[in-house]
Amino acid sequence: MDVKQKIETLRNELREHNYSYYVLDAPVISDYEFDMKIKELQGLEAAHPEFHDPNSPTLRVGGAVTKNFETVVHEHRMYSLDNSYSKDDLEDWEKRIQRILGDVPVEFTCELKYDGASISLTYENGALVKAVTRGDGFQGDDVTTNVKTIRSIPLKLKGGYPPKFDIRGEIILTLKGFAKMNQERIANGEEPYMNPRNTASGSLKLQDSALVAARPLDCLLYSIAGASGLKTQFEVLEKAREWGFKVPSIAKLCKSVDEVLQFVDYWDVHRHELPYETDGVVIKVNNLQQQEELGYTAKAPRWAMAYKFKSEQVSTVLHEITYQVGRTGAITPVANLEPVLLAGTTVKRASLHNADQITKLDIREGDTVFVEKGGEIIPKIIAVDFTKRNPDSEPTKYIEYCPECGTELIRKEGEAQHFCLNDMGCPPQITGRIQHFISRKAMDIEGLGGETVELLFKEGLIENYADLYELTVEQIIPLERMAEKSAENLVNGVEASKKIPFERVLFALGIRYVGETVAKKLAKAYKNIDALMAASEEELVAVDEIGGRIAESVVQFFSEEKNREIVERLKSYGLQFSLSEAQLQNQSDALKGQTFVVSGVFESIGRNELKKLIEDNGGKVASSVSSKTSFLVAGDNMGPSKRTKAESLGVPIISEREFLTMVS
Repeated sequence: MDVKQKIETLRNELREHNYSYYVLDAPVISDYEFDMKIKELQGLEAAHPEFHDPNSPTLRVGGAVTKNFETVVHEHRMYSLDNSYSKDDLEDWEKRIQRILGDVPVEFTCELKYDGASISLTYENGALVKAVTRGDGFQGDDVTTNVKTIRSIPLKLKGGYPPKFDIRGEIILTLKGFAKMNQERIANGEEPYMNPRNTASGSLKLQDSALVAARPLDCLLYSIAGASGLKTQFEVLEKAREWGFKVPSIAKLCKSVDEVLQFVDYWDVHRHELPYETDGVVIKVNNLQQQEELGYTAKAPRWAMAYKFKSEQVSTVLHEITYQVGRTGAITPVANLEPVLLAGTTVKRASLHNADQITKLDIREGDTVFVEKGGEIIPKIIAVDFTKRNPDSEPTKYIEYCPECGTELIRKEGEAQHFCLNDMGCPPQITGRIQHFISRKAMDIEGLGGETVELLFKEGLIENYADLYELTVEQIIPLERMAEKSAENLVNGVEASKKIPFERVLFALGIRYVGETVAKKLAKAYKNIDALMAASEEELVAVDEIGGRIAESVVQFFSEEKNREIVERLKSYGLQFSLSEAQLQNQSDALKGQTFVVSGVFESIGRNELKKLIEDNGGKVASSVSSKTSFLVAGDNMGPSKRTKAESLGVPIISEREFLTMVS
């Protein structure tokens, strides 16, 4: 192998290793092996300058100095986005879109709004030629030399790319990387940086690219300009991944504003589990031709909207980290705070979620922390004020044993939390299961609350929720704060709960992953507890919207003898473990495996009644026509777009009478 071939082979090999490590997060070789290959290539390139390549992997380490950053005009303007903060805002936006496009189906792509420094990367013939900051949207600074040091940005692309295009994204610092930078600064006696976003933005304008290379910067890409042949925004994201760009897989295709809001609500709660900061969701019309038709206002595209998360932040001192045990044995670390007013309430505690969250944010006792109250009751710590950290503080060491019963904790592969497996001997797990059983959405037992459950357990009167049905007034009256009337109310409440329908009893059992909706689906599918207890994982997965994780959990629950014994006891007390006669009436499997879309106004039956008929007979109701639709049930004044879509896909269109004949 000659020198030129050796150099090219090393470059290609290093590009693949770089992609595996920084984009896929799946390294193939060790850091040491990678560094040795880089040094070998550097030696060959130094000895043979005639084979210079401006996009060689060796340039990732930096070294070039830029005194002045040239201002460059964007070939394709970088617009800002309009913001929304409510469902009403999004619905108004959708109406504006429909007025322009007419009565045609509109899909949306939802992506997280990354909190970093906007960048535009230009590629020609698969090679990075220019990187420009957003600036004022019309022009920005050429920071190509610094951007080339960011290892998740490909210097050369994989096949199938357009000859020339711009791709836009955000340069970010992960929370873990930011915490590590600040640890090093504090250790060196320097002032810590304030936040990841400003630090990432400032990094792009450092004169010495070697300093930029030393920072753990990352780049997340989300849109393409100047490329033809692509039809949707979702396809843009998929193609960008194929070409070698780091594109988060979180994006979702939504068919309605309601689906968009489900995406928003989910990430408003779960965004702090991400390795980087996000402050909202960007919603885009998915069809690129529709985007073109909608066009732009003076400042923003009409086809995109940013939904900003609502939040309020305060800072306070974290005095102590304690650990709670949930009814499933999950351990939740809790920050005990100096009381502080947040969103109208005094906050004394905040959830720390799990060990990964503590490590990611480098949270320690004695820290001054930033607390935010989002969609949950318990506020969250979102960052540490490193400027106020005691230099003698020690990293938090996560507990190894259950704080309640002393059992060694385990953490299964793929699980975020640690668990105590002593489910029958750990007091919070026992009382937690009973408290779930009596809760309003489950058995809704009047006269019985969480404190009373704790008292009954402490006095040895109950050890599981089946024991509630053997309590007597005489046993309860002697207890603290219990009079004859309250004891009678409790016993009467337990007796009344025997009329609670099967699906709520099933939810009350506390099977992991079986929430209210799943319990209803399982009750409807199996109709009684005996059939459900006999079901295999394969049979459960065949039920609509029941996944492998739920199926495994259900089978495991009923495979344990103690749980089967409790169910048998509850049966003997008269609880409802099958669907009622009224629920079973008019139900069949006549429409099993078929999906229906209902549209228009109907004569003899309301639309909701029609949908219920579909579900009662084993069918599934969908909101829009697709290739998976079995039938479109058409009433009067049905939108022409649904009919057109059904005809184009060959979906049968049936009348109200034809449908009723199917289920008669």
